[in-house]
Amino acid sequence: MSRFDKLAVMTKIAQTRMVPVFYHKDASVACAVVKACYDGGVRAFEFTNRGDMAHEVFRELIRFAEKECPELALGVGSVVDAPTAVLYIQMGACFVVGPLLNSDVAKVCNRRGVPYTPGCGSVTEVGQAQELGCDLVKVFPGDVLGPKFVKGLMAPMPWSRIMVTGGVEPTEENLTAWMKAGAFCVGMGSKLFPKDKVADEDWQYVTDMCRQSLEIISRISR
Repeated sequence: MSRFDKLAVMTKIAQTRMVPVFYHKDASVACAVVKACYDGGVRAFEFTNRGDMAHEVFRELIRFAEKECPELALGVGSVVDAPTAVLYIQMGACFVVGPLLNSDVAKVCNRRGVPYTPGCGSVTEVGQAQELGCDLVKVFPGDVLGPKFVKGLMAPMPWSRIMVTGGVEPTEENLTAWMKAGAFCVGMGSKLFPKDKVADEDWQYVTDMCRQSLEIISRISR
């Protein structure tokens, strides 16, 4: 069962407006990255279901976060079907994210009071997700759709809460473009965790990048 209810998770995301997105098959590396992000001010983190036995890594992450990152809402990403959502929710996932919209996943998450953020690539899909009870909808892939898509969507649907993922960069120019377009938050992956920094176990770099990104977002949002 999730340590934080739906309202608490949405509040954490609203306060930081950035959700790091990461996967690694080595649980010790994943734990180190989560802690580095937490030390940098992150309070919502998405571990992606991308590798064999990824759920076993997630199980260790959940236990680690309970002790070392007590205020962190740890969620799961890359979920495309209901059985996978159930598996992770049972292990304690605080939110579920997917690259696509699946109504069966929405039903499972709604029943358990867990936020579901599906990936959408059109205004119609965003509307369908909202009808299914999705409070936060992911625009994906962000680098393909661009800030103009978000701005155009927000004009007729200003109530929308949009998380942009895919191609988001930890720079003032990029983050400003998304936030000014109307994004509620951003999901950021490889740009926060360059492969060479992870290989070198340079966790201070990750912490610094998270802190810098959050400071930029906070300044833009004032």
